[in-house]
Amino acid sequence: MKHPETRSICTPLLDVEYLCWNASAEKTVILVHGWPDAPRTWLQVASDLADAGYRVLAPTLRGFGGTRFLSAETPRCGQLSALGQDLLDFMAALHVDKPVLVGHDWGARATAIAVGLQPECASHLVMISVGYGTNDPKQTISYAQTKNYWYHWYMATQRGADAVENDRNAFSRYMWDTWSPSGWYSEDDFKQTALAFDNPDWAEIVLHSYRHRWGHAKACEDYAAQEAALSPAPKILTSTLVIHGESDGANHPDTSKGKEAFFASTYERVVLPGVGHFPQKEAPIEVSKHILRFIGSSTSNV
Repeated sequence: MKHPETRSICTPLLDVEYLCWNASAEKTVILVHGWPDAPRTWLQVASDLADAGYRVLAPTLRGFGGTRFLSAETPRCGQLSALGQDLLDFMAALHVDKPVLVGHDWGARATAIAVGLQPECASHLVMISVGYGTNDPKQTISYAQTKNYWYHWYMATQRGADAVENDRNAFSRYMWDTWSPSGWYSEDDFKQTALAFDNPDWAEIVLHSYRHRWGHAKACEDYAAQEAALSPAPKILTSTLVIHGESDGANHPDTSKGKEAFFASTYERVVLPGVGHFPQKEAPIEVSKHILRFIGSSTSNV
C-alpha cells in the first residue's frame, strides 16, 4: 500500500490539511470523506488509484483534523453548501483542472454540490452511500429511513448536543457499529480516525450541519447564493457513478434508487451485497475497481 504525504493549502477561509499520493501524476482524483470519519478512510482506495497512475488528494473537511479556519470571526457553518464551496475553493487553490471527484457521506454531498454549482469543474463524479436529490428538508422519506435518521433528530435536542460536545467518540462509534455489518473495523482504526474529531470546531460544525438540514438552525448568509442555486437540486451534467452498500444502516440503498432523471450524462448505480455504509473501508478493492472502470469507460475523458 502506498503511503501519503500530509500537506496543507490555504483557501479564502481555511487552512486545509490534506493527504497526497503520487504527487507528480498528471491526472487527479479528489477523495472527500464523510461523518464521522477522516481522510484516512481512503487509504486503500487512494493507494489503488495512485497505483493506476493518478495523483490522489484527500482533503480534511472543515471542523475535522488539522483543517482550521483562518479567522476567528468566520461563522462555524456546517451547512452542505459550505462544504461544496470549500471543495471548489480547495481545487482553485491547488489549480486542479477537471479532477475526478469521489465523495462518501458528507463528502458525496459536497462533491455533488460542487458540480451542481460549477458543472464543468470535474470530469467525473462518484457518490458513495448517498443518493442525489436528498438534501431538501421537505423531501419525502419513508418511516424506515426516518428511523435510520434518529441521530439527525437527536442532534436537534440539547441532549444530542451534549453527546456531540462531550461524548463525541462514543457517539461516533455507535454510528460505526450500527451502520454496517459487524467486524469491518479494528480498535486502532477507530482510535486513529477519532483523532480527527478533536478539532475545536468539530462539535459546532456537526451540530449546525444536521440542524440546518431540517430547518432547526439558521443558514449562514455567506452561502445565500449557493443555496439559491441548489434549490431545486440542479440536474447533474457530469458523468456520475453511485456506489451503495446493500446493508447500509444510515442511508438505505433505496434512497439512491430511481434518480436517473437528475443526470444528463452517463449515469450508473452499483449496489454492493453485504456491504454497509462504509464501502471504501468494507470493500475497498471492489470500490477501486468500480471507480477505475467507470472513469476509464464513461463518455467523458479524464
